[in-house]
Amino acid sequence: MEAVCLPDGRTLELEVVRHPGGAAVVALNAQHEICLLRQYRHAGGGWLWELPAGKLEPGEAALTTAQRELEEEAGLRAVHWQALANVLTTPGFCDEAIHLFLARELHTVPVQHQEHECIEVHWFPFTAALAMAQRGEIRDAKTLLGLFYTATYGADHTP
Repeated sequence: MEAVCLPDGRTLELEVVRHPGGAAVVALNAQHEICLLRQYRHAGGGWLWELPAGKLEPGEAALTTAQRELEEEAGLRAVHWQALANVLTTPGFCDEAIHLFLARELHTVPVQHQEHECIEVHWFPFTAALAMAQRGEIRDAKTLLGLFYTATYGADHTP
């Protein structure tokens, strides 16, 4: 619980979850296919489609996190990196911010899934991934936002 003074002068106690933040990667190959992970998430009710992503380690830059997670979860390295956005996930009770990146010119490396992860790596044409989102098959917020920013701004976007 934190004591908070609201802009209107009222003071109250609020429960706030402090989170180090994270990074997520829209990885696009030369064929304009996107890497999506099918990942088991108990709290999310089962299998979800997600971008490669993970939590920032103490003192770690968001880009370093994105590069590490892309390699560990998807077995990929990228030559070109572009920041897309920095978004708040659930600002009503948590300060978590996710840094979204676009990664291109991809090269494969060995996958290094963590023991607690149950992940499958899949590739979809970008337009098919957008259609999956429109049909409600993609429910993960960071993935939806990554698709949105890439579709809307692509390589021309500067946050």
